[in-house]
Amino acid sequence: MLLALMFGLTLGVQYYFNVRAVTANAHMVVEREQAIMAGVALALKSLRSEQYLDEIIGSSRDTFFSGKNGRVKNILVLDDDGNVRDSLVADYIPGEREDKSPRYVAFKDVPLPPLRRAARFPDEQALPAWMPPSSDVDFGEAGAFYFPVQTDKGRRFIIVELGPANTLSNLLERQTSRSAFYTLWLLLVTTLVTGFFVWRFTRPIKELSAAARKVAGGDFNVQVESDRGDEMGTLASAFNEMTAKLGRARELEMQLHQAEKGAVVGRLAAAIAHEIRNPLNYINLTLDHFRSSFAPADTTKRDTFIKLTDQLKSEVARINRHITDFLKYSRPSKLELQEVDLRAEAEDALRIIEARAQESGIETQIQQDGPLPTIKADRESLRSVLTNLVINAVESIDGEGGSVRINLSNMPPNSVKVEVTDTGCGIGPHDIAKLFEPYFSTKETGTGLGLAIVKKAVDDHGGTINVISKEGGGTTFTIILPANEKGDRMEATG
Repeated sequence: MLLALMFGLTLGVQYYFNVRAVTANAHMVVEREQAIMAGVALALKSLRSEQYLDEIIGSSRDTFFSGKNGRVKNILVLDDDGNVRDSLVADYIPGEREDKSPRYVAFKDVPLPPLRRAARFPDEQALPAWMPPSSDVDFGEAGAFYFPVQTDKGRRFIIVELGPANTLSNLLERQTSRSAFYTLWLLLVTTLVTGFFVWRFTRPIKELSAAARKVAGGDFNVQVESDRGDEMGTLASAFNEMTAKLGRARELEMQLHQAEKGAVVGRLAAAIAHEIRNPLNYINLTLDHFRSSFAPADTTKRDTFIKLTDQLKSEVARINRHITDFLKYSRPSKLELQEVDLRAEAEDALRIIEARAQESGIETQIQQDGPLPTIKADRESLRSVLTNLVINAVESIDGEGGSVRINLSNMPPNSVKVEVTDTGCGIGPHDIAKLFEPYFSTKETGTGLGLAIVKKAVDDHGGTINVISKEGGGTTFTIILPANEKGDRMEATG
């Protein structure tokens, strides 16, 4: 539609100026004919009245004869011998010689523009020898037009000399220049408007292409502008809707994948609990029996024997702990909510790592910022969360020294914040995104379920957990749990 409109405008401009040019040409033709006829009429009047043209022209008000601007420059009346019998120009009017005989100016001595026949008659006589052949004269140019007249004194020739139609020629030139100017101006405007609309349509296409490449790379959060009211806006809206659906499909796929993994883990955990725990219990009881009944009498051997049995019992306990982790992650949560003293649970968690922390010179500390509201939680689940975090904190510290700190604070309007901070080796940026995924572990001996269990327990309590870590600069886990709306507040102690 835009191109059709611009094409129509161009044709309209051309048509308008062409019509004006045709009108000007027609006016030029009429004006020339009127000038010729006025000149012939004046000459005929001179022939009838026996007056010279300069005498008759004095009383004429015709604009064709008005001085320098008049179209008729001269009128000649010639006889059949080529002598000028009358003229508007005084230099060519007949005079007298010294002997009183008439003196005439010959036609060949009168400078004239190209000569052309003004009219053609069927019974026209042949032209005299002194009359040059007719030549073409373009409209608007200077020219001389002859007209034969038969009088009682013989044949006469009336020649009307016309000057150039400067006004009409200039008008045509101006119209031609103006037509070219407006046509070029219209083409420029058409080009700019077309370029604008092309840019308006290609820009969103380019954005859609870039967004499509991002979607192909797995980024389903990309969106494009869709506030346009044309077809591109409809396409952008459809694209955004498509990416949103793809993102939801990806989330459902991940959830399904996690559910499948959870189902596999559940079946595996049940099998392990059934097939392994019974032999482990038997091994554990047997080790106790060995220690009490078969310990060597020799003191050195007895110490070695007890140390080895303790190590075996520790390994059996570690296997049992892994089985418990499998069961906790795979089974549906059954929370037994009750009012829990968060500081007491934090102290119990630090008590578990107390011996190992003392051996490694690791400082443990609990900080409480002001009174805390009570929270409703499953005590065992909450203890498992804090225990996993502090054990990981201790294991992340290499060598001697370092610290593990639990900070408890109130978060208005109705939440409690728990921060577990260590000065360990930290976590790489590429591992943080996968930290809470099941079976992902940065430790060679880990199962990858500890933090997954922590995340699941926090989610079950309606809380959130996030981690901030710098490789080589320690790690901080932040847990936010909802508090009782009207619960009592626990004052800070120590």
